[in-house]
Amino acid sequence: MKTIQARMKNPAMLIPEAMQPLMSVVAAVRKSGVPQRTLDLVHLRASQINGCSLCVDMGSRELKKAGETDDRLFAVAAWREAPYFTEAERAALALAEAVTRLSDRSDPVPEEIWKEAILYYDEKALAALILCIATTNFFNRLNATTKQMAGEQSWSDR
Repeated sequence: MKTIQARMKNPAMLIPEAMQPLMSVVAAVRKSGVPQRTLDLVHLRASQINGCSLCVDMGSRELKKAGETDDRLFAVAAWREAPYFTEAERAALALAEAVTRLSDRSDPVPEEIWKEAILYYDEKALAALILCIATTNFFNRLNATTKQMAGEQSWSDR
């Protein structure tokens, strides 16, 4: 097994004044009314795309702890072909992929993805989903750049 070592501590941990506002955004999103399971699935999918092993590990553990099934956890990366997700979750996962892969298309979030999302989420819920995706991408970039290690860490450890 390859030993991976972090290049440095997470930058947001080294500048504590930066972490508190970030965690305030996370807390506000959690109070938005979007089901926590949906937010966690979105977090996991964006983290998979970005190759953030810390967030994939942490997100999977949090979902498992919350009672998520192995079938759904194993299928998040292939959600389009898996029968385990609701239409609302599918819309959130499609939005997560589009927002995470902004440079992959000339129209980063195509109308068909947006129209599907607004079928299931009102403006406040969409705001929460977008903030969740953006915050996840932010943390993914910090962690992947500095090679933060997967392990037993959870949101409560931050």
